[in-house]
Amino acid sequence: MADEPKVASDLFDRHLSEWVELAAGPSVDLCLFLVEAGAVVAPGPFLSTAGCFAPLLRAAGHPLADDAVAAAVTGTVAVAAGPDGRLRATDLELVDKVALVIDGSRLAVVDASAVEARPVKTLDLARSMSFVTVPDALDLEPIEEAALTDASERAALAVAAELVGVARWLVDATVAYVKERVQFGVPIGSFQAVQHRLVDFALGYEEAAAAVSYAAMCVDADDPDRARAVHVAKARAGAAARRAAKDAMQLHGGIGYTYEHDLHLRLHRAYADDALFGTGAWHLDQLADLLFV
Repeated sequence: MADEPKVASDLFDRHLSEWVELAAGPSVDLCLFLVEAGAVVAPGPFLSTAGCFAPLLRAAGHPLADDAVAAAVTGTVAVAAGPDGRLRATDLELVDKVALVIDGSRLAVVDASAVEARPVKTLDLARSMSFVTVPDALDLEPIEEAALTDASERAALAVAAELVGVARWLVDATVAYVKERVQFGVPIGSFQAVQHRLVDFALGYEEAAAAVSYAAMCVDADDPDRARAVHVAKARAGAAARRAAKDAMQLHGGIGYTYEHDLHLRLHRAYADDALFGTGAWHLDQLADLLFV
């Protein structure tokens, strides 16, 4: 993926495309699938299509929504992220369409090949990011604030589910490793200091998993608590995955610092996903606004 992103296309075409239809079903089901996708750091346009593009088109009532759900067309969403206001999109070179959200109120769906994109180097070796330049002539349609909010919450929830999968893999892999790594004649997992760290980041994973499950149920029920639940889920999942990545790398010792170990794939995905669709700090700020304003 780092050298040639399109190697992921075959995996999507032969297998992952069969599951894009989860985007039209309960969020709980999609999140269960994305947890597993996160655990294996699945490359390709599944998250961008099923977690972002299809939900946005469905919320907006766009004519391509059914094709997106059926994986007849893949897509990603370009939104303004950060103080510079520039549009950013993931996996742009792997999809057919890109949904451009302009000024938070207008939508245009164009061919991915029709937009000018500049790749951005990120931590995640299995997911690309690009700055997108809006074409001069666009067929813009208004999008209701409620529809955009719904799609944004679903996208943040999808990334949070991926983060839970990443954290789970890191917990499982580290627990297995400290049982096998011997130092001073005993497994390092027998040391109390190691056990305390394992318990702490395992608890972080459990909290994140519960938060994502609750948020998914709130979204499915259109519960009044859904906005708060999604903000909590994304913030907790990001914090749990980052903590697990840091502790897992240190507890793996020297092998944890090498690219030869698969741990680095999860470390990169944890930190990159934490920033995708709002950092944990941003989501906590939104949560504070809901609670105290």
